[in-house]
Amino acid sequence: MKPLKKKIEVTVEKTKTGYSAYAEEMSVFSTGENISELYTNLMEALNFAYEELGYEVSIDNIKLNLDLKLFFHYYKVLNANFLAQRIGMNPTLLSQYVRGKKHPSTKQTDKIIKGIQTIGKELSEINFV
Repeated sequence: MKPLKKKIEVTVEKTKTGYSAYAEEMSVFSTGENISELYTNLMEALNFAYEELGYEVSIDNIKLNLDLKLFFHYYKVLNANFLAQRIGMNPTLLSQYVRGKKHPSTKQTDKIIKGIQTIGKELSEINFV
């Protein structure tokens, strides 16, 4: 098996029993009670789908697409007010995006994603003494 070299876009949604995921490119569906279980089940389903083509899928091949409400629901460690201040956005506006009352433009979405990624990079570079 050859390692797959591309990203697979996967749309994730919250369900009554956990989470569901769909990779449109290969018509692959999966579910899980939490995101960790969803990843495991999704990897199994994607590897089964790509096996016929001679490829092996790794976690690095998966690009999850989540809406803001789901993101902040799952990653509760990230405070929306803190993020709004970091990216120079009105906290009330970001709160409306998070609750699904308003939908951000592409420009606003990019700003939010860049802010989250910057915080993630900072956290990944921290060492404790």
